[in-house]
Amino acid sequence: MRMLDGLDRAAAIAAGMDADRLDALVTFLDHHYIQSGKLPHMQFFLSRDEVPLLSVTRGAARVDGTPLHPDALYRIASMTKPVTSVAFMMLVEQGLVALDTPVTHVIPEFADLRVGSAGESRPARSMRMIDLLRHTSGLTYGLQRQTAIDARYREMGLDEFQQKRTSDQFIADLATLPLEFSPGERWNYSVSTDVLGVVIERLTGTDLQSHFERAIFTPLGMEDTGFVLPDSKTARMTDAWRLEESGARVPADLGARSGWRRAGCFFSGGGGLVSSVADYHRFTRMLLRGGELDGTRLLSEETVAAMRTNQLPGGSDLAGMSSAMFSEADYQDVGFGLGFAMGLERGEYYWGGVFSTYFWIDPVERLIGIFMTQLLPSSAYPVRAQMRAAVSEAIVRSRRG
Repeated sequence: MRMLDGLDRAAAIAAGMDADRLDALVTFLDHHYIQSGKLPHMQFFLSRDEVPLLSVTRGAARVDGTPLHPDALYRIASMTKPVTSVAFMMLVEQGLVALDTPVTHVIPEFADLRVGSAGESRPARSMRMIDLLRHTSGLTYGLQRQTAIDARYREMGLDEFQQKRTSDQFIADLATLPLEFSPGERWNYSVSTDVLGVVIERLTGTDLQSHFERAIFTPLGMEDTGFVLPDSKTARMTDAWRLEESGARVPADLGARSGWRRAGCFFSGGGGLVSSVADYHRFTRMLLRGGELDGTRLLSEETVAAMRTNQLPGGSDLAGMSSAMFSEADYQDVGFGLGFAMGLERGEYYWGGVFSTYFWIDPVERLIGIFMTQLLPSSAYPVRAQMRAAVSEAIVRSRRG
């Protein structure tokens, strides 16, 4: 599929979009975020009915001022989670596992998990695979910074993208810690998808990189996506920055010397992938089409429909179930399916990454939006909500004539 350079006004108008509003959005993002220095760079891509309407690339990919190019590679962090979730649901369709399978059937190390502090702990109810997919497992992230359990995660480095542990050691260490709550009781953004990645490895008998390559990346033609950055692609890897409390933007990982160049002992199914806009668009097109792309079917339409349907107990939203300080979604009127969040009113589904990457899919309007940049944390600026609101407005304005 062709990649644009800018806004295709004719295609936007033909697709029922207000081209002036989209143009104004690009100008706003450029002036407010790039020229102001808030973000180092951005790549914003929008398609409708899989036809590219807008593709803009702005800013510097690296500290030395190297311009960002359309084929840039990004640390997509938690945008890895939908990929892992798709890989798991493929195994469900193959009959190797089910949503209600107890996690202990594959991860026996979790047999004696408890809830609460050492002095007041109680046995946890059975954790099921669906709890890993929808983050109702009772696991947590150290970055939540709310409880003593969060603190232990930080001390043990359980959030890190590149673990020095093997996947078995990761599970063994995780099993020594109590859960925040009994599975199914609440929602908490967590390492659940990393555990799901280990489940996939154990069910398939291969490492996550090899399995993703065989089951997803090769069939979808995602040639630039993986857990390890090849030497041949180092020049395309962006730098990543961190926003300090002082407001200063400082380098966090340099593309030329990136930690993603080294193959570790553990592939993070929750946050370890590097990818490009073109590759992730192919992945999202597969989801929009109900599990198929270019004649290759990964999932049935029924499975994809279930993944983008709210799976929280009792049909609750995140505002009613969440105990998390941080996630990649708002909470009010937002549900969670099997791998990503969705708006309960409109049905759009989406997720992002801690480096401020983001995607959303609107199955009604048949829209795909992908935004890439590299700034920690993703909560620094409201750019995601601003983009989605402006794109929705571009549809409404066009209908008004």
